[in-house]
Order: sequence, then structure tokens, then C-alpha cells
Amino acid sequence: MPFAKVGNLAPDFSLSNQNNEIIRLKDFRGKSNVLVYFYPKASTPGCTVQACGIRDYFQEFKKLNTIVLALSPDSPTQLQKFAMKNHLNFDLLADEDHSVADTYGVWGLKKFMGRESMGIIRTSFFIDLDGKLRQIFDKVKTKTHHDDVINYINSPT
Repeated sequence: MPFAKVGNLAPDFSLSNQNNEIIRLKDFRGKSNVLVYFYPKASTPGCTVQACGIRDYFQEFKKLNTIVLALSPDSPTQLQKFAMKNHLNFDLLADEDHSVADTYGVWGLKKFMGRESMGIIRTSFFIDLDGKLRQIFDKVKTKTHHDDVINYINSPT
């Protein structure tokens, strides 16, 4: 399935977060920008580095009127453990059946250490106040993800 397209409304979703609260993308429309980022699995090294970078720059995202929503196929229980262990200060959403990942075009065939498997292709989407998709980050570097997104938000468009 192809990626969601820049300029179009971002596909809406409703998912449970790490506290079993329902988070709806449409609830942020007209209120804040949203960074939706998909990551493969909670508590793995790269995903932890990426999440901790967002955590450490949370106030910067807040100043830029940007909410962060992180999606993975983990259960709310796994997400809660990940959030508590790493003191994460943003919502982690459980896309257990990867239906949202399918809609955004980030569920696909991956290769790792010579093995192929289906899974999340690490990708981020920046959505503006109007709910439109403004940027796709499809070559995410876990160590600099937070900087890359903040630099994009701060750049003149």
C-alpha cells in the first residue's frame, strides 16, 4: 500500500494509549500540529533511543505547538512498561493489528540480518493544524529523529 500523500488530510485513527485511554487524531485538529511516528517494537535499542530523544525535547515540541503520538504493534501493557521504564512523556499508541500502519503505508516487508519479515517500516508524519499531512520522514535516524523534526518545523516553508 502506498504512503499517505503530502497535502491530503492525514488518515484518521482512534487507538488505545499506554494507559488504555482512547486517543483520536481528529481531536487535535485546529488545536495543534501532530507528529505521528511509527516504530517497530517497544523496548528495543533503536526504538528506545528514538523515544528518549523525543522525551528529552518534549518542551521544544510543546513550544512549537506539536503533540507527539508514537505508534507500534505492541499492546497497551507493553507500552506502559516501556513508558514507565524510560519516563516517556507522550502518548504511545497500540496498533496491535497494524491497521493504522497499513493505512499509512508503513507495514511491509523488512530485511534484518538476512531474514525477511513483515513489520513496521520506521516512518514519521508531520500533520498541521488543519489535519493535513505536510511532511513524511521516511529515512528516520533514531539518534537524530527529534532534531530532524524540530528543524523541519522551524524551517521557513
